[in-house]
Amino acid sequence: MNKVLPNAEWLKDRDLQKLLKLLSADGEEAMVNGGAVRNSLLGEPVADVDLSTTLLPEQVVEKLQNANIKVVPTGIEHGTVTAVLNKRPFEITTLRSDIETNGRHAVVRFGRDWLEDAKRRDFSVNALYVDKDGKVFDPLEGMVDIEARRIRFIGDAEDRIKEDYLRILRFFRFFAWYGTGAPDREALKACVRMKNTIEDLSVERVWNEFRKLLSAPDPARAILWMRQSGVLNVVLPESEKWGIDAFQRLVRTEVELDWAIDPLLRLMAIIPPQRDVVSGLADRLRLSKVDGKRLLDWANSVGSFDNMDENELQKLMYKGSRQGIIDRFKLDLARLRELGMREDAALVDAARISDLLDFALAWEKPRFPLKGKDLIELGYLPGKELGDVLNSLEERWIDNKFSLSKEKLLAELKEG
Repeated sequence: MNKVLPNAEWLKDRDLQKLLKLLSADGEEAMVNGGAVRNSLLGEPVADVDLSTTLLPEQVVEKLQNANIKVVPTGIEHGTVTAVLNKRPFEITTLRSDIETNGRHAVVRFGRDWLEDAKRRDFSVNALYVDKDGKVFDPLEGMVDIEARRIRFIGDAEDRIKEDYLRILRFFRFFAWYGTGAPDREALKACVRMKNTIEDLSVERVWNEFRKLLSAPDPARAILWMRQSGVLNVVLPESEKWGIDAFQRLVRTEVELDWAIDPLLRLMAIIPPQRDVVSGLADRLRLSKVDGKRLLDWANSVGSFDNMDENELQKLMYKGSRQGIIDRFKLDLARLRELGMREDAALVDAARISDLLDFALAWEKPRFPLKGKDLIELGYLPGKELGDVLNSLEERWIDNKFSLSKEKLLAELKEG
């Protein structure tokens, strides 16, 4: 213990202190591990707080239950249980070492050695612990890498990747979130050598990790190194013949215009807006129906918006996808803003797209005031004729800027 964690208000939390004291009694030890310690040292926000302990999982369960603390055996076979205090979860894991790995899963052995527990972790910045008093335990010189904002594999990089192939993507994800400068040389070389092992992972794990990467404040450098190393082509083969210039300018525009970080929009910036490509990607990565539909709506919204006014835009959004058009506008605006640094005409187009985007963001889809039962009351029978008449009236309503009332539409139908 050679450093005290600075400004760690989260460590003073009563529930957390209660757990640490409980699990550290009777000659046992417990400390907070990993992300919470790393983020505090980096000055980043702390979300989840996980604990490590010398107690066996069954002993942890017994101690928690005796203290009337709710406990859930979330991964007890791997040494992890979850304590719930005041509706807040705290993961608690027994110290362990890997005795068998196959690139996706590990067989673990429980122990009491903090150094051995640290050695099984992926990166040095994640092999840090802090006790209840805020004293940091740094068995593998992670503090040096914290200060340099360097993401370095523990021990031999290739050996760490062989234990879990997902660590290739985790490397780039952590680099996107916490790294500066160029990536660690040995880590990058190992990722290049092992990149094809990503194909052995489940697509759900790959997409989940890549989405986290895309959610970083500025992952542009990580995406660039993924492209140059060939890793991006393995993860996202749809991007192979498509440039990544749009990605950097989108991130820059997000900052300048205070847009919320949107990983799906960022994905659109590195894939071609082609329906067959997007559809195949959604199926391959097993995206949710919501995400898959959004990508398809964006691909279908590609077209010309030259000389479009707000009325025409309303028609387009009413009949198509408002979100798809918003996504298209945002990517177009990012492109035109960059082009406008060299061409005045692009600035004019950017201003026009910006106005249309603002309109689209504020627009709410109007409801067509007529229903089939309104025509049935006039004597129409259910069927094709009724449908055709209803569609014709809806088109007239749209052409009149959605302004015709139900009474006006019915009156025109009677007169016709």
